Parts: sequence; C-alpha cells; structure tokens
Amino acid sequence: MPIFSATATFASYTSISFLSASQSQSHLSPFLNFPHKFTVKTPWQWQHHHYHTHKLLISASGNTQIDQNLESGLLQRPTPPDPQDDARLARRSSDWKAAKAYKDSGLIYNGRVEGYNSGGLRVRFYSILGFLPFPELSPVHTCKEPEKPIQEIARGLVGSVISAKVILADEDNKRLIFSEKEGAWSKFSKQINVGDIFEGKVGYVEDYGAFVHLRFPDGLYHLTGLIHISEVSWDLVQDVRDILKVGDQVRAKVVGIDGVKSRLTLSIKQLEEDPLLETLDKVIPQDGSADLDSLSGGEGDSIEPLPGLETILEELQQEDGIYDVRISRQGFEKRVVSQDLQLWLSNAPPTNQRFTLLARAGRQVQEIHLTTSLDQEGIKKALQRVLERVP
Repeated sequence: MPIFSATATFASYTSISFLSASQSQSHLSPFLNFPHKFTVKTPWQWQHHHYHTHKLLISASGNTQIDQNLESGLLQRPTPPDPQDDARLARRSSDWKAAKAYKDSGLIYNGRVEGYNSGGLRVRFYSILGFLPFPELSPVHTCKEPEKPIQEIARGLVGSVISAKVILADEDNKRLIFSEKEGAWSKFSKQINVGDIFEGKVGYVEDYGAFVHLRFPDGLYHLTGLIHISEVSWDLVQDVRDILKVGDQVRAKVVGIDGVKSRLTLSIKQLEEDPLLETLDKVIPQDGSADLDSLSGGEGDSIEPLPGLETILEELQQEDGIYDVRISRQGFEKRVVSQDLQLWLSNAPPTNQRFTLLARAGRQVQEIHLTTSLDQEGIKKALQRVLERVP
C-alpha cells in the first residue's frame, strides 16, 4: 500500500501527492499502523485569499477525523465582497477627481461647514471632508464680529454654506484644502481699480507694513491689502506700530493690483498732498519760522552741497534750457522725510526764468535756484533724465 499525504483547500482545490513504498521502504510499516496527518487550508477572507490551516487525521482504515482546533466555520461558504463598498470607493475616487478639477479651473465651490477644530473649519466636498484654515477665512467674519475670538466665530459658521476655492487636492495624502480669501478675490477684485479710495480697518500689523481690510459698498469687508511702511506717511516711519494699530479706521488708496498673486497694494500717504508738488513756502517759510529750526543764507559757493547733490547739479546744467544752478540757502527741519537724498519740485511756475528746487536728506534742507527757459513740466522731465544718468 503506498504512503501518501494530501493538502486540501475547501471551495478551491485539492492536491494529493503520493510517496511510493520503494521511496521509503524502511518506514512502510509504521505508516500502516498509525494514523496519517493531512493539512487542510480554508479561506477566511475570500477576496484576500488568506487561509487558516487545520489538520485531518486519517487512519489506516480510512476513517477521517477533524482536529479539535478546527474552527466552527471551516466548512462554511466564504462571505462575498460587499458591492456597496466598491461603489463607495468608486465614488470617493470620482470626488477626488472633481476636487482636482475645481482646483485647476479656479471655480468657486459652495460647501457646507460641518465642524471646526483649533486650526480651521471642516468643509464637506461631496463624499470628502476638506479643511479651511482660519488664515484663509475672508475678513468679512472677523470685521463683522471683531470682539469675538476665532473659535466662537467658527462655532457660528457650523451648518452654513461657505464660498471658497480649492487650493490643494492631494488624493494620495488625503489632503483637501479650501480658501475663502481666494474665493472672495475672484468675486470682488473685479470691482476695484488702481486709484480707487476705500475706507478700511487695520487687521494686523507687521514690521514691514499694515494689512488693511477694505469695506465695499455693501458695508462688508471682503478684501485685504498691504500698506507698506514706505506708504504709511511722508514722514520717516521707524515703526509702523507708532502710526497704525489693529482696529484703526483708515482711508487708503489702491496703488497696485497683482491678479496673479491675488494681492492689493495700498497707500495712505498718497492721499496727502505730494511733497514734490507742494510750494516751497510750505516747506521753508520765507520768514524762517514754523518748519525750520534754523536757516542760513548766502551764496551757493559757501554752502557745501548735500552728499550726492553736487553731481546732480552739474548734470542739470548740461540740460538744454537750464542756464544756471546754485544753492541759495539751507536749514534744518523739524520733521524727517527720508535719510536719503530727495529732490522736491515747487508747484509754482517759473517766474522771470527762475525756478526753485528743494534738496532734503535727514533733517537738512537746501534751497536750489534754477535759471531756465523751461516751464514746470520741462524742468520735471529734465530732472528725471538727470536722475536716470546719475548712479
């Protein structure tokens, strides 16, 4: 009688391998006298093809016994996969594709806020739950209820529908990020132009400038712009916080719109009279009072020009229509406009072929007289050409 072993997989296949007596002649008798062991593998998760191993004992008489460790479900039919699971997976994959399409197209999505945490809002996107960080909220919420902390504002938004753009759709890492600011930009940036003047509220202040929320005709604050430190005032500003504080109401002029980066540049000082066009008497009164601590007269040859000014004066004399350039007087101002050299034009037209410039650096100021046949606009263009040539 041949010696044999068997391996069987229920509901799948059975394979039996035989060992002839000649292959193990010396061990033939023991195998005829004792039970033989069989290994049986059964699937426990049909779709993953994982198996449990159990043992069958077959005696020489042919009787079969199942090992006592055999599970009760050994001979049960495996559970087939749930079609609904496949449908959910297919839908989720389709929704990720839709999210990426929203990001690529720049379309605005109206999603329901389902909750919030310490960092932002949870927004429903079909079968996917996305995230909107607090810094990406439109200023309309914080300006409407400035006394409330952001967590209370977030609690009040739960259940509402919010208009936002998808700015990140990463299916591999399961990251879906929204921005309400970007959504507001798409809608309201078309309503503004360079030169427009807005009422605004200071939202936050940095070392380099202040961010101001702009109020639109509907009374709400939809967009935010930056007032750079250089655009806060004509005076020299060392610290923006000395001039502007969070919550301050200001008037600002739109001086730049960057549609690619969704940025607005604002200015406060450009709503004031341009110092390059103000009359010289407002800066240096003829009676020597007000803005100057001291004023000295004399010939230009006795006054040392401010650093960098001498080269500019020499170049001005090379321009057609300008016959003479000289420093007439100098003094010190109470206010500092800039530490760098600046040239200011008088808004008074030339009189008897005489025109006045003002050179300022720090608190020092020097009055310059031009003898010229040019009008005010011609002098301005000549000065621009000179400044382009002088490094």
